[in-house]
Amino acid sequence: MSEEELKEQSVEHFLDLVKRSRRGKFKIYIGMSAGVGKTYRMLQEAHALQRNGIDVQIGYIETHNRTETHALLDGLKLIPRRKIFYKGKELEEMDAQQIMNRHPEVVIVDELAHSNIEGSKNSKRWQDVLDILESGISVISAVNIQHLESLNEEIESITGIPITERIPDKVLEMADEIVNIDLTADELIDRLKDGKIYDKSKVERALQNFFRSDKILQLREIALKEVAHHLERKIDIEIPKQIKLRPERFLACISSNAETSKIVIRKTARLASYFHAPWIVLYVQSSNESLDRIKLDKQRHLINNFKLATELGAELLKVKSDKITASIMKVAQEREITTICIGKPHLNLFQVILRTTVFNQLLKNLAATETDLVILS
Repeated sequence: MSEEELKEQSVEHFLDLVKRSRRGKFKIYIGMSAGVGKTYRMLQEAHALQRNGIDVQIGYIETHNRTETHALLDGLKLIPRRKIFYKGKELEEMDAQQIMNRHPEVVIVDELAHSNIEGSKNSKRWQDVLDILESGISVISAVNIQHLESLNEEIESITGIPITERIPDKVLEMADEIVNIDLTADELIDRLKDGKIYDKSKVERALQNFFRSDKILQLREIALKEVAHHLERKIDIEIPKQIKLRPERFLACISSNAETSKIVIRKTARLASYFHAPWIVLYVQSSNESLDRIKLDKQRHLINNFKLATELGAELLKVKSDKITASIMKVAQEREITTICIGKPHLNLFQVILRTTVFNQLLKNLAATETDLVILS
């Protein structure tokens, strides 16, 4: 790369940093379905911000005539919606330009997945939100998990209802904060029966269709996983590795020794289960254990142990190398392993390590990376 190109790249990088510092903050309330209380929580937060001297205004809100939610509009500034004539009808849309002209510190924008009326500047509301953020205004918005593009087919198979309004996954990735509004299935159904979600005339039909306990439980699980995934990604990006509290991850090292490997697999499975942690079974195949050299009975035992590991929930890794210790350390480092589990000294793998001068290096490396070594009996 030429000196001129390096300068250009440096300028572009700095401009990007400047833009990001000027960009508004983006917070999303996410829920497993309608009625969990996303809009209610947004309005509660608006009041709290206003009490603390923040200029917060309502860009678009949809209360669905829910009494408790509608009451929270009192005392908040509403930015008028723009009126559009479409197919002979007068319709209302969020006025993104008016929001940017007024330039409050924070704006509340409901129904993030909404499709704008034909002829609008942007076809989707989430695109309007990105424009607002770029103008330096912070946005608090809300969306249901079924509107996420990558989950569209999975959720349709659960609910049986096609979802036409969707947002790309990148919108969630751009959020500075995601808050899951979580209710149990029973709590959500009770809210429905009390008329807090839909008019009472629609309750019975909703109970027979979307608001069934089995469907709600599945949607709840998906929503929780999505928010947890966002949090993990945020931790990976924002918290330096040296101060990050690493989640437990186990690595079980096995060889062609059938009985000991089986014990290592089962005991590591128990440890991982106790910590609710992911775990990996690693088999480093040396040249002495290549398919043309290893005995058939050992091959069969290996295959059985691979099957056992998979059944118990492990991720299986097979590596061809005569550098056993180096291979273990490489996997441990790449997968951020916290605990390596290995068999007692009669295990072939352990004998290989003992015969080399690398064993002390292994212990030093493990100590340096704060990785535990567990020798299983």
